[in-house]
Amino acid sequence: MDSPRTYRPEELLSPPMLLSRFTERATDLLNALPEEGQPTQAAVTAALRQAVLEAFRSREEYVARMVEIDLLAGAPNQSANSLRKGIRTALLDQGVRCVDAPDGERELFVVVEGDGDAFEVLRPAYVDQATGKLVLSGQLRRLTGADGGDHSAEDDEATNGEGM
Repeated sequence: MDSPRTYRPEELLSPPMLLSRFTERATDLLNALPEEGQPTQAAVTAALRQAVLEAFRSREEYVARMVEIDLLAGAPNQSANSLRKGIRTALLDQGVRCVDAPDGERELFVVVEGDGDAFEVLRPAYVDQATGKLVLSGQLRRLTGADGGDHSAEDDEATNGEGM
């Protein structure tokens, strides 16, 4: 039996095979509809073909970004800070905004521990700018303190993923 991490390109990357399976399943579903509500087979095939092609383009973009990040991480004399800046830039190029402080956007964060009125950012929040959807919630720790301000667990290195 193959492990879940086994790469099987004949199953994963075969557009004709994927399109055939999708078309077969779509045909079964469409046949369950009343005849007057059914699109033509050509329309179904064209829509599925477009979806498969877009999925492959998305995969190519993803792989290219991962290669860029790997090259950035492997560059000689790379500091953690410059690596982080490079990754943040790549995220912004892809339309993902990193929110390092909850100012005005506290709904993007969850409080995971602590007591008090001040907050420390343990993990930034990530937002897909194209859809406005939250990719990953940020995490806050409550702090007891007189200032009531927000603090970053990373010494305030970054500001909302911009200007890095």
